[in-house]
Amino acid sequence: MAAERLRITVAVALPGAVQETVVELPVGSRLGDALAAAAVVPDGEHDAGIWSRARPLDTVLTAGDRVEVYRPLRVDPKTARRERFRAQGARATGLFAGRRAGAKAGY
Repeated sequence: MAAERLRITVAVALPGAVQETVVELPVGSRLGDALAAAAVVPDGEHDAGIWSRARPLDTVLTAGDRVEVYRPLRVDPKTARRERFRAQGARATGLFAGRRAGAKAGY
């Protein structure tokens, strides 16, 4: 009987696309092993994780895991929201944007 193997999907977020590679590894393999098997080595700027959760490279994998390599954010989400709000104006956004003229505040 052959030794059991894990089927792991390695996904790399590239600008405008996601590249997925399926690799087979022996049971007990770690996150770093999956990245090496897929020829993906994250540098200091990129983090890696399993199923959208950042994990250290020595995390043991289980069958069916999706290993992901993350790029750093180009823009802070809070800053982007503030800029959108500033561009739209206070009356065009939020919960009460579509309220009728003359209606009570909050209704």
